[in-house]
Amino acid sequence: MANPELPASRHPLDRFLRLFAPVGAQEGVTSMLLLANIFLVLMAYYFVKPVREGWLSVAAIEGLSKIEVKAYSAFAQSMLLIAVLPLYAWLASVLPRRTLITRVGVGFCLALVLFWTLQPGVLAVADAVVAVAFYLFVGIFGVTLVAQFWSFASDVFGAERGKRLFPLVAVGAASGATVGSWAGEAIVSSGQWEAADLLLLAVIPLGLAIWIGRLTDQRGSVGDPSAATRNRWSEPAAPRNEGGFQLIAQHRYLAGMAALVLLFNWVVASGDNILFAAVQEALAADLASAGHSSDAYARALKDATTAFYGDLYFWVNLIGLLLQAFVVSRLAMLGGLSLLLLATPIISLAAYATMALAPVLSVLKVMKVAENAANYSVNNTARHMLWLPTSKTMLYQAKPTVDTLFVRIGDGLAALTVLLGTHWWGLDVIEYLLINIVIAVAWLCVAAYLSMEHRRWGTSAGGA
Repeated sequence: MANPELPASRHPLDRFLRLFAPVGAQEGVTSMLLLANIFLVLMAYYFVKPVREGWLSVAAIEGLSKIEVKAYSAFAQSMLLIAVLPLYAWLASVLPRRTLITRVGVGFCLALVLFWTLQPGVLAVADAVVAVAFYLFVGIFGVTLVAQFWSFASDVFGAERGKRLFPLVAVGAASGATVGSWAGEAIVSSGQWEAADLLLLAVIPLGLAIWIGRLTDQRGSVGDPSAATRNRWSEPAAPRNEGGFQLIAQHRYLAGMAALVLLFNWVVASGDNILFAAVQEALAADLASAGHSSDAYARALKDATTAFYGDLYFWVNLIGLLLQAFVVSRLAMLGGLSLLLLATPIISLAAYATMALAPVLSVLKVMKVAENAANYSVNNTARHMLWLPTSKTMLYQAKPTVDTLFVRIGDGLAALTVLLGTHWWGLDVIEYLLINIVIAVAWLCVAAYLSMEHRRWGTSAGGA
């Protein structure tokens, strides 16, 4: 995998990492710091994510099915982000990137502790209120911290280094998600911890990620801070406050990325909603014969849902890790960004076609594992590489907007699909899957457009 155009490095770490990506001299340490940073962020997230599904499974809201509760909660996230994103854009325009990362991370740590105190059944707060509020928080928690990390990584590396090293850094995301989902399931299965205790445990990797981010900011790309890196220590993360919405409206390249994120999240969230409904139906049938009391039934359903999704996320993340470590860089070298962009919508098309032919829980689970693993590795790397030629203001204002709001708008459209399909059209599982196939075709078309538009932007951005 070594790139013959790069000068040889004497550092053992640089030479070892060339087995996975074309790492240049003195780039290995910063690459590993960034890899460790996103590893810890995703580990924390996957401690928290299965707890969200478990809490939502016991959020009984009169007149709404379980799939509607999940889908409508996702839609509410986009409404909340519309209010939050201008505040984040302002913070990015006045705070240096190190301070921005620290304050946002610490804020999420405090929120995790707060929700631990509000877990269902502990305080006199309605379980449905806590579960829905927690669902909104987790959705914003995951997308905000990940978007902020990749903005920071793009800022540190710049376009040329980012193209070479992002597939390597992204191994940290895949491995962190894998370890987090496996460890979370093992902790709960041990019987020594309640599922909600994962919220407190998540503070540990998140706190370490904040510390590593600060260290990386000080070090720069190669450990010998340039004048540009030293300037970034005191400059605001975003040089100007142009606003994410305005930037997206002004540049068709950014608008194309927003459309890409919206469409693939619409597809993935719709698939998640279909799977969630199938899981709840299957578990309800299994538990109905056990003769539980209402309280025992609710606990059993919550624990079974958490266990199912813990296992699902483990396989998604393990396969995603293998793809990230051994496939993504090779795909990028073989067909460039274009191949990475087009691969995942093609996989999704194949997955939903298979589900439509055999709409049973076991097939749904396997196909969702395949789709999500490709999304978390191939597609995520491609999406972040698309931002490498953009300005720092775009990185810290437009990118968080795209990677949070448009993710949740995609979820909201999936919720709208559930609303119309349930109450107006009376759709069955196969018809929902056919809708997803149509959206995946639109996703493929936007990916092809962005592949051409990316070449026009070039690679003029510089690293820190």
